[in-house]
Amino acid sequence: MENGNGREQWQTQLGFVLAAIGSAIGLGNIWRFSYMAYSNGGGAFLIPYLFALFTAGIPLLILEFALGHERMGSAPLACTRVKRGWEWLGWWAVTLVMFGIELYYVVIIAWCVCYFFLSFSLGWGADPNAYFFKHFLALSKSAGQIGVIRTPILAALIAVWVINWGIVYRGVGKGLEKANKIFMPLLFIFTAILVFWSLTLPGALDGIKAYLTPNLSKIMEPKVWIDAYSQIFFTLSLGFGIMIAYASYLPGKSDLTKNAVITAGVNCGYSLFAGFAVFSVLGFMAASQGKSIADVVSQSIGLAFVAYPKAVSMMPGGPLFGAIFFLCLVMAGISSSISIMEAFVSAIVDKFNVGRKMTVSVVSAIGVIGSLIFTTQAGLYWLDIADHFLTHYGIVVVGILEAIMVGWFFDTKHLRRYINKNSTMRLGAWWDVTVKFVVPLVLGIILLGDISKEVQKPYGGYGWTPVVLIGLNWVLSTVIAGFLFASRPWKDKCPLEVPRENQED
Repeated sequence: MENGNGREQWQTQLGFVLAAIGSAIGLGNIWRFSYMAYSNGGGAFLIPYLFALFTAGIPLLILEFALGHERMGSAPLACTRVKRGWEWLGWWAVTLVMFGIELYYVVIIAWCVCYFFLSFSLGWGADPNAYFFKHFLALSKSAGQIGVIRTPILAALIAVWVINWGIVYRGVGKGLEKANKIFMPLLFIFTAILVFWSLTLPGALDGIKAYLTPNLSKIMEPKVWIDAYSQIFFTLSLGFGIMIAYASYLPGKSDLTKNAVITAGVNCGYSLFAGFAVFSVLGFMAASQGKSIADVVSQSIGLAFVAYPKAVSMMPGGPLFGAIFFLCLVMAGISSSISIMEAFVSAIVDKFNVGRKMTVSVVSAIGVIGSLIFTTQAGLYWLDIADHFLTHYGIVVVGILEAIMVGWFFDTKHLRRYINKNSTMRLGAWWDVTVKFVVPLVLGIILLGDISKEVQKPYGGYGWTPVVLIGLNWVLSTVIAGFLFASRPWKDKCPLEVPRENQED
């Protein structure tokens, strides 16, 4: 389905919302949020979290929806139509995400695919920690000791890339929209099964208490507020260029504020809900071993591939529970990874006027090659360093510059009027203030805090050599790539033509 300008469109508003939610809901919603809440005051963390959602998350999400919709283009095209000379920022965003985050994110999904099949036989054995690090990853001693490619991970990786290719290849309506109409309902159903099943386990309520018991003294700590803003920023896929591309496929009369509020609300609600399953299982695990929650709690990779498999091995019906858990991770991961691909593919198609199918195929092939380093025995080290630098520096700087570009080099009043024209929830002048001052300030504080820690000692105790060669150079390479893409001429169209404001609804 295309609009009058030959641009693809979502077949339904629901399809767009589900795709946006699918992009926002990823692995971090399941394994990161609950631990962050637990370590930052339990239920009290919801205060800074919701404050961050309404003062930065939703306003910036509305901004990205409006940019893509009103300027009718992917991130680079939208940036060009906002202000000549800012095209590079759009390219930096989609390049950093596609050839940075996507390359290792797909590998983590591949791990989840492997563990989905391992769940049926509890193939991780009696010691999930040793299995994951010593047998599954066969982890080397340092980032410099690359070792060999792990064949099971490579096979799963290729399968995940093929799925991504197949969905994005089919386009917006037949590919992305249909996939998310399947993935999102299934993800919600399977997550609900995990939550209600886990609540029946012995010790589950102790886990829930640890998860939600408020520690109000925590919210006086600056770190808790910084963590809240960081979580909101990353969980909504802000600064990725994804929401700009997705909104460009909306028809003329679209309620941008309502779509943004629904997307953000469902994403955050899902994070909170999934946390019940995580901490119910941890409570069961603690009760079964006679330990406290603090002794069994884990985060991120340790939670998914060590703590959860151990708990699954201990519970009745564990193989089925484990399979559902890892299937949820796979679906959440794929719905996010296809959105990353689409943001970059959309930019290439806009810029060079090339065919989608060929572009998707080439990008996927390059993606498989780029992901190979993360399938080696040093893959976890590379993943950890790359993720830290790309998200804590690259994406944060993109977010700051995006807010500055719109807030200071574009007419926010004009954009706000455009948003309000078809929106049921109208924006006031507060939105302009948020875009101009609040978002850059908050993200700037997060950035300076990370830089301060980095200067004192290299991240993760890796030493300066791998941190610079892997992390810093990766970020700089994406910046250079952004400028190189921006330096090429636009094919068969003037990038300043056809902004949405001049089109008939």
